[in-house]
Amino acid sequence: MLKIEELVHAFVTSNCDFDKEIVLTNFFHSDWEADILLINNEGFSHEIEIKLSKSDFKNDFKKFYTNQKSGEKFLKHDKIGCGDYICNSFSFLVPMGMVDHKDIPEHCGIIEFYHNEDNWETTFYKIRKPKMIHEDSYWKLCDKDYFLRNLARNLLVKKFELKGKKEELIFKSPFEIKNKK
Repeated sequence: MLKIEELVHAFVTSNCDFDKEIVLTNFFHSDWEADILLINNEGFSHEIEIKLSKSDFKNDFKKFYTNQKSGEKFLKHDKIGCGDYICNSFSFLVPMGMVDHKDIPEHCGIIEFYHNEDNWETTFYKIRKPKMIHEDSYWKLCDKDYFLRNLARNLLVKKFELKGKKEELIFKSPFEIKNKK
């Protein structure tokens, strides 16, 4: 059985150009976590949401955002479809044949994959290009300095996790430290 981390690795290594784009995985931005977030040199962003089951796919359309000022609730894909979203484009990455293409909103790109368990190769098929949701650069809508600080902090945490030190070392939470000042 293909694990999501293996799928992400296969997609990123075969479809992304690290010289021309920032490639992030499991990156929380805006109101949700992006499975894959790509930001090109011009600042245009593309979020790719991975769905491995029909139920997970259907649940994505139940996610909502609550406006902090008005308390009004908006469904995730209504927000994306009307252009009120930080990313310039949005796609689903799904197993081949899992979802009928007509069930995927027109603004969403469709990328299907086939994983051959005999030779452990994964092939990706770009079925539909995503529509440009809006023309604003990611950096116009996102504080780039905060983004870089957040990215640096995440890399530090990942470094300790990879070294297996997370359970061995005791760190004070940076959020607790800030609250005491």
